[in-house]
Amino acid sequence: MELYKEILAKILESEETHITFPNLSIDAEKLLELECYKALQKIKAIIEDDSLSDEECFMQIEHIVCLFEAMGSDGWLRHDFG
Repeated sequence: MELYKEILAKILESEETHITFPNLSIDAEKLLELECYKALQKIKAIIEDDSLSDEECFMQIEHIVCLFEAMGSDGWLRHDFG
């Protein structure tokens, strides 16, 4: 559930805010599903590339971690490679 909140917060932080109630229709679940699907497509493309050496593969894993960060997840304590 925490990842859900992180991703949703990242999606919504760039949205313009208007307070209104008539006909309010926000489907946060659909927004989240769309963002997750896009991330999964990118991750799949990374891990399917069998032409990578071990070093290149490590760099691709770094890209996966960065995808999580770009969606609002903090990368946990393990993402301090530099």
